[in-house]
Amino acid sequence: MRTEEDFIGKKQIPIDALYGINSVRAVENFHNNSSFPIEWYKAIGSTKLACYLTYLDFKKAVKKKFLDKEISISFFSDSIIENLIGTAEEIRIGQYFNNFIVPAIQGGAGTSINMNVNEIIANVSLIKSGKQAGDYNYISPVEHANIYQSTNDVIPTALKIAVLNLLNILEESINKLRFKTEELEKLYRHNLRIAYTQMQEAVPSSFGKLFGAYNEALSRDWWRVSKCFERIKTVNLGGSAVGTSVAVPQYFVMEVVRRLQKITKLPVTGSENMPDATSNLDSFVEIHGILKAHAVNLEKIVSDIRLLSSDTMGTPEIIIPEKQIGSSIMPGKVNPVISEFVISVSHKLYANDMLISSLVSQGSLDLNAYIPTIGFAIIESIKLLIAVNNTIRKNLITGLTVNTNTAKEKLYKSPAISTALNPYIGYNNSYKLAKEMKKNNINIFEANDKLKLIDNEKLNRILTTNNLLKTGFSIKDIC
Repeated sequence: MRTEEDFIGKKQIPIDALYGINSVRAVENFHNNSSFPIEWYKAIGSTKLACYLTYLDFKKAVKKKFLDKEISISFFSDSIIENLIGTAEEIRIGQYFNNFIVPAIQGGAGTSINMNVNEIIANVSLIKSGKQAGDYNYISPVEHANIYQSTNDVIPTALKIAVLNLLNILEESINKLRFKTEELEKLYRHNLRIAYTQMQEAVPSSFGKLFGAYNEALSRDWWRVSKCFERIKTVNLGGSAVGTSVAVPQYFVMEVVRRLQKITKLPVTGSENMPDATSNLDSFVEIHGILKAHAVNLEKIVSDIRLLSSDTMGTPEIIIPEKQIGSSIMPGKVNPVISEFVISVSHKLYANDMLISSLVSQGSLDLNAYIPTIGFAIIESIKLLIAVNNTIRKNLITGLTVNTNTAKEKLYKSPAISTALNPYIGYNNSYKLAKEMKKNNINIFEANDKLKLIDNEKLNRILTTNNLLKTGFSIKDIC
């Protein structure tokens, strides 16, 4: 064990641990098992890397400008900077994550997150320098690893980097699902079905129109998610504690975000109002609202598929892929587990949306202390949406088939088909046909043979697939 000390007191730390006293105190204070997202951890590595490279550039610029003149500012050695840079590079690809011990749900506005990473960077850099972990007189988690930084600009900036990276993956997953749904739309474009309103048989439609409606909803989701980048690309890195850039060189403020942009290849920009970007997190509420809208659409789609594939519909019109056995006691039972998973995830997002909105509104004065939980919820929501988009595409839409003959027979036997005759024989006569069909459980052709309300040849022409699926009717159709 090694002993580390802060102004509160001393702590014993495992001799080979890359974390330190700040991390241990956080674990003791925030006793829970919520796992910090590795995506955020990697993004902190990218953010720290931008800071160290900018520090090095600043050092070179000062040395070049003042040459051998005496200046009051002192810089640490190039070897220390190089070790910090190398370690940050390793963190941005996920190394040493097993030494990140701070839970996701915590107090302190993210100071524990920042210090856990600072301790890892300092201790790894110490070992690279031939020193022992904990020898902070040589490389310090605060003096060196945290140079020209604050928790309050590093942690929210890294969160936005993590979210932007995940949004790229989410956008792609929506597009792939959209394309797969479009395949179903084209495949079943001319296959008739009964459309339902208020879960009752309504009018003739097609599976192409049903899947087309899903495709359109997913297109809106894709468009909205693509606009999230604009909402959160502005960062406050260089703003220090409250956005005033106190104790930070102007050079650093001007250059660090540009450096971050090059490292991440993301369209991040520095805020023109750093105090606003530091204290107000409403952009996260806005983008999570878009994520919630996507979850709503996904829940609607899978709920419809679950219903149409259900045994409660008689002979199901849609057959979902058999993915796993449905019961430990009922042989041969297959349940709509993908739909149930998606619905569960959607409701988790609704809960996260309320949580994020509430905690963002709890920001007070110049800072929001709840960014760890806000960030944890946002990252969780995006990752869950990526997961459900992928599983809907792979395990529900792929392999889904339509029982086209059953659906067509149901339509012609349903009173709903009589609506198509309103322009030709009027509502009252159409109602008589519908009543006859329902009373005797016969199709529309058999009902018309009995009531003779319309010429059979004209009836057959009206009820063709092409005629039923075209938009509206013309006067020529009636004459």
